[in-house]
Amino acid sequence: MLKVFADRGGTFTDIVAVTNNQAIIDGLSKHPKRFLIVPLSNHQWIIVYKLLSENPEQYQDAAIQGIRDIIGITNNEPIPTEAIEVLKMGTTVATNALLERKGDRVVLLITKGFKDALRIGYQNRPNIFARHIVLPTMLYEQVIEIDERYDAKGNELIPINIEQVKSDLQAVYHTGIRSGAIVFMHSDRYPNHEQQIAQLAQEIGFTQISVSHQVSPLMKLVSRGDTTVVDAYLTPILRRYVNQVASQLPEVKLMFMKSDGGLVAAEQFQGKDSILSGPAGGIVGAVQTSKRAGFELVITFDMGGTSTDVAHFKGEYERQLDSEIAGARMRVPVLAINTIAAGGGSVLFFDGSSYRVGPKSAGSNPGPACYRRGGPLAVTDANVMLGKIHPQYFPSVFGIDGNSPLDKDTVIQQFTQLAQDIQAITLNHSTPEEVAAGFIAIAVENMANAIKKISLQRGYDVTQYVLCCFGGAGGQVACLIADTLGMKTIFLHPYAGVLSAYGMGLADVRAIREGGVEQPLSQGLIPQLQQLMEYLETQARSEIDEALSQVEIVRKINLKYEGTNSPMSVNFADNVVMMRQEFETEHQSRYGFIQLEKSLIVESASVEVIQKMDTPEEALITRTRFLDEAPVCVETVRMFSHNKWHDTPIYRREDLQPEDSINGPAIIVEKIGTIVVEPNWNARLTERNHLILKRKG
Repeated sequence: MLKVFADRGGTFTDIVAVTNNQAIIDGLSKHPKRFLIVPLSNHQWIIVYKLLSENPEQYQDAAIQGIRDIIGITNNEPIPTEAIEVLKMGTTVATNALLERKGDRVVLLITKGFKDALRIGYQNRPNIFARHIVLPTMLYEQVIEIDERYDAKGNELIPINIEQVKSDLQAVYHTGIRSGAIVFMHSDRYPNHEQQIAQLAQEIGFTQISVSHQVSPLMKLVSRGDTTVVDAYLTPILRRYVNQVASQLPEVKLMFMKSDGGLVAAEQFQGKDSILSGPAGGIVGAVQTSKRAGFELVITFDMGGTSTDVAHFKGEYERQLDSEIAGARMRVPVLAINTIAAGGGSVLFFDGSSYRVGPKSAGSNPGPACYRRGGPLAVTDANVMLGKIHPQYFPSVFGIDGNSPLDKDTVIQQFTQLAQDIQAITLNHSTPEEVAAGFIAIAVENMANAIKKISLQRGYDVTQYVLCCFGGAGGQVACLIADTLGMKTIFLHPYAGVLSAYGMGLADVRAIREGGVEQPLSQGLIPQLQQLMEYLETQARSEIDEALSQVEIVRKINLKYEGTNSPMSVNFADNVVMMRQEFETEHQSRYGFIQLEKSLIVESASVEVIQKMDTPEEALITRTRFLDEAPVCVETVRMFSHNKWHDTPIYRREDLQPEDSINGPAIIVEKIGTIVVEPNWNARLTERNHLILKRKG
């Protein structure tokens, strides 16, 4: 049987598969440059494969094509689905639709008098000095104001005029809109009116009906409404993609990664849960592999082709309730991931006075200049120019036919021309390699600032953490990032280049349910909270197949000081003093003070039900060389670092053995990435094939 874990990124689609099928392994062994095959101890193998997310000349969907390539069948042959046990995947389909504003047409149904509430929002100004305020485009196309109202205590002030609403909905339906978002005042507690309208819309023929009391059952009309609109906007396009994949793999168990770091069955995958589907897999992969390596304090650093994602881990996954993604406000639990537009594909340009890196990305088509598709200079090209990437150790999947190596000559020509252009304008006599190093320094600073935002600015001493570095481009800049932050240890898993995909296989099924409270914390409130927790747990368990494995329950409450709007999550306990102490400890760490005179407000409660899944084991390797026998490099190349060229040995990762130690400068190449060991660092391999990099001194 074949288990497949896939992450469809903006540039590459990464696939990790586990199989006990000898015939598949025999077929793949004929293509040693395309597939990484790792034997496990239980007569199974792990297969690692990477292909471009977009290659319209060759295939329609990268994940399906990856499965075909692994099994060894052509595009015209049916996939033998009986040989596939499960497909777990993360996808950027919904994220891209939100970024490009290509979701479905949506009608917003909202309480009369609040037609413009979502457009007005909170009136905050991201750039306080901007004289011209550009509001984000609204995701809904039309608005129907419903003359209805409950008050805050649940009294029905205005009943619904069913006939009027039916007429309004029918008119919108005739314009071709099939997706509706229903958002009423106080419906998080009193949902009766929303339920009536949802039933009416279903009878008329709307195919997607998102109701706010189900999508985000918490107070605050604006964020609850925005989340509901996002769900109505994205769920139809997500449903079409899920159906497209399912049609290729009938009878195969299909699961998707949610933004909160948990897996969910394909039929339960919704737009509101999909925005961070891919990055969430990376966080899970980084955390679980770091824990296996013995690290508990982790900064995850995922540098891909289009963007870089960073996150903080200190014993449990950090989630945030309120977030803004691609201009859309969301109020659902998502992993606390800080994303910046800096990746291997980030475009480099000189604006006449300074170097610029991104935010525009070359993507996978055309890709960076070295991809042989006529693309612009990008971060990847800068590393080629600096001798940190060498075409002969990179897969030959480029060019129109998808079988050519990276084009180093074009990179040298374009950087030489760029250096001349810069010299003509600024009279600065920088060499092409100095120009490339300058661009890399800017990209590194941008990424380091993203890490500071989730660590130093929240009271965490980043020097005590390990930098878990992954993503296709992560190993190329890992040492530079750590140097900038003062970090001393870097962890690189053998599947670092595809860790987001591997994380799909390490993830558990998770169901989170939340309920609003908004009452002062007191011992007398505990029975009410316990009752709410039991109700939320029952709801969450409905998503879980408890017969498959053990289930873990996590209960949390969100606390804040009275009169503030900065809630923090703490573990629920019967003892009020314990919860207050945990809140104050976290508040002191994050903000530097506590307010003993203020009472605490329980904003909301949440229950997470976790179904533990079988996860792939890690292969152990044994040493066959004597301890005093050093690894042999395959060749020595020139690498530009610290403002000069260095003679730099290149090692193949598969040639390294436990306890091998490598002093920088060095380059370690593997089939799914390149690791640059800067001159002030050294590297050591463990028996789990983990690379641990330590700063010298």
